[in-house]
Amino acid sequence: MAPTVLHVRAETKPLEHRSAVTPTIAKQLVDAGYVVNIERSPLSIFNDSEYEGTGASLVPTGSWTQAPGEHIIIGLKELPEEDFPLKHIHVQFAHCYKGQGGWEKVLGRFPRGKGTLLDLEFLEDENGRRVAAFGYHAGFAGAALALMTWAWQLTHGKDEPLPGVTPYENEGLLIKDVKEAVESGKAKAGHLPRVLVIGALGRCGRGAVDLCVKAGLEDIIKWDLPETSAKSGPYQEIVESDVFVNCIYLSAKIPPFIEPNSLSSPDRRLSVVCDVSCDTTNPHNPIPIYDINTTFSSPTVPVKLPSQANDLPLSVISIDHLPSLLPREASEAFSSALLPSLLQLNDWKHARVWQQAEKLFTEKCNTLPEGAVDGEAELVANQS
Repeated sequence: MAPTVLHVRAETKPLEHRSAVTPTIAKQLVDAGYVVNIERSPLSIFNDSEYEGTGASLVPTGSWTQAPGEHIIIGLKELPEEDFPLKHIHVQFAHCYKGQGGWEKVLGRFPRGKGTLLDLEFLEDENGRRVAAFGYHAGFAGAALALMTWAWQLTHGKDEPLPGVTPYENEGLLIKDVKEAVESGKAKAGHLPRVLVIGALGRCGRGAVDLCVKAGLEDIIKWDLPETSAKSGPYQEIVESDVFVNCIYLSAKIPPFIEPNSLSSPDRRLSVVCDVSCDTTNPHNPIPIYDINTTFSSPTVPVKLPSQANDLPLSVISIDHLPSLLPREASEAFSSALLPSLLQLNDWKHARVWQQAEKLFTEKCNTLPEGAVDGEAELVANQS
């Protein structure tokens, strides 16, 4: 039987420097009998030369579209916004299963081309826990940018937004910059920031808390289900913190954590919200005070405050690829966790984790509106 071919596509999202398959993992896949094709990537933190000696083959950027239909395409972030049908099996994050804006157009491309989506976000082990996730580094990076923003507001004024940021070569360099920023903010404010993390017991929340600890903070409020279920939102404790980091996994409608009216409280200290969960277009977003995703080149968006609010600024960070701030470490951790599942792709139809992913794909396809599979999804969505 011919070996299974895995085609790792180059990421196209601006400033996305991570890879689903690192050189270390590529070698292990080749050693296990897979043929691994790695697209040359001008964005990846991993240079082409790092794949030399792994047994993987470097192929042209974007060549996945011409790959034979039986090749399995592996990536991280969404595909470029195109309309052509998708014929391959795609392993990636597609962000189209929770009612996100334009979900029907994204998902409809797969059944139109008789392709299959095996969404990385929904790969679960026997205990229902995700087999691999970027959550830790997302929380870590999100909290870092939130603290930088808090300090920047104090040292540069409310009308000058935090400038663009670029990925760090390693965690130590990021921590150094955060510590320096926090100290400059403390000199202006007279105190270190109070940070409230919701979802503190999950991967993402642990990353956010660890960053705060490494930055030297002492006033870190760690909330999870016991705290949020004890009473309904919105929560005054958020408004009375300097920084709020949202790290929950949203799976159902919940009361908002904060809402525009909350911001008129005379006790508001809140000046930075980092929505690591980034459910920006989800109709049940529990932070309905902003409506756009931000980027590394423009990390924050100002919140329009009620007329009776105090004069503190309020900025939201809503970057949906935060782990790319530490792309090498984030990629290595994710790729290593994903490896056991990748090693089952040669017989994926009989592997529980991939069977579940295919079943979920089929279920979601069955919810597509009329016209989505024949290319009319956008028209249908606009008329609804």
